[in-house]
Amino acid sequence: MASDPSDLDDKLPLQGRFNRFRKLAGLSAQISADVLKSGAKRLVGQEPEFLSKAAAEKLVSTLGELKGAAMKFGQVVSMDTEFLSPEVRQVIARLQNEAPPMPQEVVVRVLREELGDTPEALFREFDPKPLAAASLGQVHRAVLHDGREVAVKVQYPGIAETLSGDMDNLGLVVKTVSKASRLADGTAYFQELREEMLLETDYLREAALCSDFARATAALPDLRVPEVIAERTSRRVLTLELLQGRTLKDWVVSEPSAEERFRVARQLIFAIYAPFFTHGQMHADPHPGNFMVLEDGRLGVLDFGSIKRFSPRFVDANRRMFLHAVRLESMDVMGLSREVGFTSELPDEEATPLIQEVLHIAGRPMRSSPYDYASCSITRDMKLHFARNAPRFLKIRPPAEAVMFFRSTGGLAQNLRLIAAQGDFRGVFQEVASLL
Repeated sequence: MASDPSDLDDKLPLQGRFNRFRKLAGLSAQISADVLKSGAKRLVGQEPEFLSKAAAEKLVSTLGELKGAAMKFGQVVSMDTEFLSPEVRQVIARLQNEAPPMPQEVVVRVLREELGDTPEALFREFDPKPLAAASLGQVHRAVLHDGREVAVKVQYPGIAETLSGDMDNLGLVVKTVSKASRLADGTAYFQELREEMLLETDYLREAALCSDFARATAALPDLRVPEVIAERTSRRVLTLELLQGRTLKDWVVSEPSAEERFRVARQLIFAIYAPFFTHGQMHADPHPGNFMVLEDGRLGVLDFGSIKRFSPRFVDANRRMFLHAVRLESMDVMGLSREVGFTSELPDEEATPLIQEVLHIAGRPMRSSPYDYASCSITRDMKLHFARNAPRFLKIRPPAEAVMFFRSTGGLAQNLRLIAAQGDFRGVFQEVASLL
């Protein structure tokens, strides 16, 4: 007996801007209560977790059901090592590539609408159980008629409209907070993030970005970008060559050797910085589920919807800043910052030391060798620096495109901390510089 379409729709991500906002509001109330309880324990001298395991389970359950922008937010939270215990991070990390799957009947429906036929006709084999279920779609293992193994990403029906509604809800919050707090207007930065996220729902665009990224990393033999299968790709279905290996988050818990940790950390640094400096492209969604340690030892790169293309001016100024840092040369901090696109309402004598300290914290692995990412405090110290100087930093504004740059480099720092490698990272950054 065929399933009722209305029953199937009930199993898809919750629709309607108000309904999703109400669900998130309920989650927010529960999480807030948990955080307040944590604060009360701290007042009486106990050392509680910032978030309990029960609250984390509720967070994963709700965001997994909602998918879209809500789930992407959860993926970002899961990478923060500063405020969550290892047990709680392990729970929230399920958002990186695990979520309640959509029914097989819906997958078949999307494939028919997009590619014109059933999975059985389109592929020699098609596994109905998803390999991964994420924020915008879920991935199935399949085999082409010529025997090649592929990964087929099928978009959740209605997710484009859902994501747009989520971002509109968040946009209202950003606008309201900016006005109410009289802080710097964050709408330009939010608009950049919104536009980039909405573009991720076009899988034809993602296929093109994947091919471009493959060309940008072609000179890096330690990296592997999957081939696009164009004849099985459309706006809501993306078919790529299936890479064999373990995602970074699964590989890390396998207790790799110190040599292996250093090797993979080096590959990650090249995966983020090399295509940026040489081709103006950067992977701007670098959570551990988007990188894979392959069976042949190379690093596989996944998920190309958030590849960001930067302006030549932004890339060139950052390239020169990077080369000065690696060579331990002095630099015109404010001059280069303005070339990047920063504006400042502070006198240069006030703004310069603030930015110099940012570069000093971020550049620690470039100055000393060996460097130990297991005890790395770059993320924490950067947060403290911004918190201590918040009123002045509000008068220094980066260009809108820097949002995706910071998202990428911040994610890289958290991944390197996760890998906990130790070694000559100054030498690694010098290798990157030798490509320029």
